[in-house]
Amino acid sequence: MACAKSSDKTPLRGFYGRRAGKKLTDSRIDALETLLPELGIDEAQLEGTLKLADLFPAPPAHTILEIGFGTGEHLLGLMERAPDAGFIGIEPFINGMATFLRDLKPTPMRNVRVFMDDAMMVVDALEDECLDKIYILNPDPWHKARHHKRRIIREDTLYQYARVLKPGGQLISSTDVPDLAEWIVEKTTAHERFDWADGAQERWKTKPDWWIDNKYATKGAKGASEMHYMVFDKTL
Repeated sequence: MACAKSSDKTPLRGFYGRRAGKKLTDSRIDALETLLPELGIDEAQLEGTLKLADLFPAPPAHTILEIGFGTGEHLLGLMERAPDAGFIGIEPFINGMATFLRDLKPTPMRNVRVFMDDAMMVVDALEDECLDKIYILNPDPWHKARHHKRRIIREDTLYQYARVLKPGGQLISSTDVPDLAEWIVEKTTAHERFDWADGAQERWKTKPDWWIDNKYATKGAKGASEMHYMVFDKTL
């Protein structure tokens, strides 16, 4: 997909990296073919302003976006914890999306919508001040300096996150990569519309009591014992 540039859209739009891994099982293929057409956000919906009323049959009590949900353990945990909320899950990796859809229980389906492409396509289209929380857990660190412009939390994307969050909404992130943790803290606290949530600055290396682990943190993270947990409030 070509990168688009616009004065009112996030620049450098596009997904970098592989999109598929191991061959999908029949159950995952069936979940993709059956549920993705029903729950997926259509790109045609992103051509104008994307309103929550266009996504959910009834107004949710609050709305949560998770960017890069992997195989969906965290998102499923959030859905079980808050069945009255509305959820938007974005995961460009086909295997991850298929696993999430396979594991999705029938009951809360009306409360979740998914997108299998570049997250900023959805963020850019969303109406102002519509989200209560944005989760970005263990994002790709893009270690090389020339690739830092691909990091999902950076100056230009922060403006869009602030735009779509409600006053007092939260941006929540985690990483086991110290360099990326420092980057996220530096960029986010320097932004005029974000600051540490109450007490989060003192406890950012301690997992909050309310945290839901994902598969990366519990099974696959190198150095996951040194995970950083960053919670920021939208202040303006």
